[in-house]
Amino acid sequence: MGDPISLDFLSFLGQLRQLIPPERKVYLVGGAVRDRLLGLPVHDVDLVLAGDALQLAREVAYKLGAAYYPLDIERETGRVVISLTHGKQRYLDFARMRDADIVSDLRARDFTINAMASDIHQLFKLVDPLNGAADLRARCLRACTATSIQDDPIRVLRAIRLANTYELKIDPATLRDIRQNAPNIQRVSSERQRDEIFRILDSPRPAVSLQLMEQLEILPYVLPELPPLKGLFQPEPHVSDVWTHTMDVLGKLEQVLRVLGAEYDPDSAANLAMGLVSMRLGRYRQHLSDHLQGYLNPNRSLRSLLFFAALYHDAAKPLTSSADAQENIHFYRHEEIGAGLVQQRASALRLSNEEADYGSIIVRHHMRPMWLSQTGQLPSQRAIYRFFRDTGQAGVDICVFSLADFLGTYGFSLPQDAWGFHLEVVRTLLEAWWERQNENISPSPLIGGQILIDEFGLTPGPLIGEILETVREAQAAGEVQEVDQALELARSIIDSKKRSIKSRVDLT
Repeated sequence: MGDPISLDFLSFLGQLRQLIPPERKVYLVGGAVRDRLLGLPVHDVDLVLAGDALQLAREVAYKLGAAYYPLDIERETGRVVISLTHGKQRYLDFARMRDADIVSDLRARDFTINAMASDIHQLFKLVDPLNGAADLRARCLRACTATSIQDDPIRVLRAIRLANTYELKIDPATLRDIRQNAPNIQRVSSERQRDEIFRILDSPRPAVSLQLMEQLEILPYVLPELPPLKGLFQPEPHVSDVWTHTMDVLGKLEQVLRVLGAEYDPDSAANLAMGLVSMRLGRYRQHLSDHLQGYLNPNRSLRSLLFFAALYHDAAKPLTSSADAQENIHFYRHEEIGAGLVQQRASALRLSNEEADYGSIIVRHHMRPMWLSQTGQLPSQRAIYRFFRDTGQAGVDICVFSLADFLGTYGFSLPQDAWGFHLEVVRTLLEAWWERQNENISPSPLIGGQILIDEFGLTPGPLIGEILETVREAQAAGEVQEVDQALELARSIIDSKKRSIKSRVDLT
């Protein structure tokens, strides 16, 4: 077949059904049918059949040259994994029908817009027992039955995601069921919670979803660190409480990413603040797009991880709020403690250690671009080196996040001069990362540990690492450019250590 995902969806299904005997009743169901009716791209495919779903999945995987594994043996669901370019994947899920026939199977599903099917051999014949197509036209999200949400509480989160993604109005009865069953989400596995939450964060408007989750009192059961942010006062220059600020930051982050999307959208840059973003940083559109489409886990983009960190960037403010003698409010070390909260929530949601560390880095260092801009001077080469030394690749996310944080902090009182200078600071940092990395961030080492051992008679230990890091920083700052200069700096460090030791000995 070649690369099936490089073909359009109907062509792919046409070739897929050639692998399935006509006598086998196999149905395309759920999201693929819904998205086809909406004229949207179809990515992953769900198929159901009355027979042995695991066996058929294995056969299809073999014929496609794809990977296979049993997704849910109890429910007889097998997954075919098709690898794409850039390391991404697409899935074909084969499941045994939940009931005696396709109509009964569809009636047992979550929402009517997902309760439609087409025979794989008769794709244009729609099976629609609950009028899902009509609900789709009416932009209405309706549960299939009165017990759909209760039967599987993950549908509380799925409803939020679907309503936001497809701009649907939730049916009043379904809305009531969502609110009533919010506490039952705790019965759902952490992995399923995680998957829905990160799909929400990867949607076009995650702020809208989070606001709806707050209104429906869902947050205490999935992201319990967030409800205490509501109503927590912040001093100037903040114009809102911590919760409202957090939602504003998410909304501004959406805008910034639209303005800096791979394809220039003039409408997204229609106001002065966003126009400046486009003018100052537009040269990095493709770099940023490629970066955010990257991943630390194939199932979650860096974009969704950035929004997760943004959601938690001020989560520690309730824990760190204090007042001085003049009753000024402070949140000392909120970024450090917040980094720990991100680690805890990431662990609870079963994110990988790498993802947890990445989100933690963003939160821990989220203030640094703003601190740099407050100096009134563009970052020095040394400051640039130290920033990316501490943040690595996540420094890119922090730069972009800082734009949203700046806008969310000032709101309509945005000082244009300060905003323009902050953009210059971010441009300087991104320029160093994408255009001058070998000079400012990762200069080629002039000396190594063995040279220090041979030249100065040092023994392996922390001092060697300290010297190499100091030399590397001096290289990035443009102060050391040759081996002799590097060795001279190393000698001065060693001599300084010796004097310090001698001084301590003399004092005793």
